[in-house]
Amino acid sequence: MEKQTSSNGKKKKFNYEQELTLLHTELVHMQEWVKSQGLKVVVLFEGRDASGKGGTIKRFTEPLNPRICKVVALGVPTEKEKSQWYFQRYVQYLPAAGEIVLFDRSWYNRAGVEKVMGFCTDDEYDEFLRSCPEFERMLVRSGIIVLKYWFSVSDEEQERRFKNRISNPLKRWKFSPMDLESRSRWLEYSKAKDQMFAHTDTKQVPWFVVNSENKKRARLNCISHMLSKIPYKKMDLKPIELPPLPDGKAYVRPPMDYQTFVPEKF
Repeated sequence: MEKQTSSNGKKKKFNYEQELTLLHTELVHMQEWVKSQGLKVVVLFEGRDASGKGGTIKRFTEPLNPRICKVVALGVPTEKEKSQWYFQRYVQYLPAAGEIVLFDRSWYNRAGVEKVMGFCTDDEYDEFLRSCPEFERMLVRSGIIVLKYWFSVSDEEQERRFKNRISNPLKRWKFSPMDLESRSRWLEYSKAKDQMFAHTDTKQVPWFVVNSENKKRARLNCISHMLSKIPYKKMDLKPIELPPLPDGKAYVRPPMDYQTFVPEKF
């Protein structure tokens, strides 16, 4: 059992798996509505390293059709991409009608890691802060639902998660040299985040901050909030009847030793 803070400040118990199953059911209804109505949804996940973005995205996509709900996690831009209009790299991944796109980090790289690590010039950074709100308003005017989530985690909790990643061989791949550098520049990242919010937390496309000190609670809160921001109705799913198999008397299966089977070790 996990505990959750109620409106009166007291902790109330809840079952994480049970709550997640209920939210997954709602996500499936939402997906069907998005598909049937031709909606276009973009969700941005930003925050410090080890803040819980990836785990939330994973739980969000678990029950959904990957042809409808797609995750975009871009690597380092190529030399050609560096020469393009900054947002051009991301525009190609925007959704068509009936699609949901989740950005695991997004165009806000320029306001975060690129600014702090010196990967962009001051002019490029200033231009981003000017043009980003206009770019996002253009997306909204075109009919795209845009949601932006910032996952907030304390330095103590981030350190605990980093140590867990380093010591766990199953999570070691999540840790990179950039994480070490980011850790040493905690204050610079804090200032960059404040600047980013000051310029891009707009009425049309606001930032929503997710308290991710508890990763399970953060996942539930984020998914629940996301569902509340996408206008959907539960669809009456048509019943599906499996047709009977055709008569197989006219088919003779090849001998089993004609095929190579995977050894059954388990």
